[in-house]
Amino acid sequence: MLNKVILIGRLTKDPELRYTPSGAPVASFTLAVDRNFTTRQGEREADFIPIVVWQKLAETCANHLGKGRLVAVDGRLQVRTYDDNQGNRRWVTEVVANEVRFLDWPKDGREAPAGGGAKASASGEGFASEISFNEEEIPF
Repeated sequence: MLNKVILIGRLTKDPELRYTPSGAPVASFTLAVDRNFTTRQGEREADFIPIVVWQKLAETCANHLGKGRLVAVDGRLQVRTYDDNQGNRRWVTEVVANEVRFLDWPKDGREAPAGGGAKASASGEGFASEISFNEEEIPF
């Protein structure tokens, strides 16, 4: 069976970092992903997709990402349920990220590393050089 999601989009706000009762870091953010068509008025629409990252990757994202940053997320789709305070069953659909690639750098004057991008992964790879590309070349 296969459950794989790859998304490219911009963060709608800064990541929120929390810790589980056992001390595991978990961060969440929402990714705005443009649809590949326009409305009749010529406007692009976007989907707003919740992303969850765990462990060192969560801390890396919380420390280095912010609202508006362009990232690529590689992960899996997760659907879970819970009962709210009124006893109603709620469904949550989110992407659990295995890897987050930083595709741009903040405009605050900090220098970007050679290669123009970086990646962080759940396996603890840290940062690595990334090749640059034109978004129009992406086949999806």
